[in-house]
Amino acid sequence: QVQLVESGGGLVQAGGSLRLSCVASGRTFNSYAMAWFRQAPGKEREFVAHITKSGTSTYYSGSVRGRFTISRDNVKNTLYLQMNSLKPEDTAVYYCATSDSRGIATGGSAYANWGQGTQVTVSS
Repeated sequence: QVQLVESGGGLVQAGGSLRLSCVASGRTFNSYAMAWFRQAPGKEREFVAHITKSGTSTYYSGSVRGRFTISRDNVKNTLYLQMNSLKPEDTAVYYCATSDSRGIATGGSAYANWGQGTQVTVSS
């Protein structure tokens, strides 16, 4: 079991930046892949970005590719999401999650542990 705690959300104007963090505990941090998902009001949960155990490979949804960067610090047990050029449509609750699946997993069912989420609101 892994415990995850997100932070870093907030209110930002369109075009601005935020960096989300997700601190993990309970299992060796570099033993699982991780991802960020988001869920906007009235919408289904959406995959945002994935990173491998080592952090050497990443994958992004088309809606954020080129604007967001996922990274991890395996010494600090922390996952990050740097979000630049934010748009109002990026407004959502952002969740980090862990996966033991091999390869890239974009479906939520591949992820066993989830954080409580952090709210990101982008004003126009």
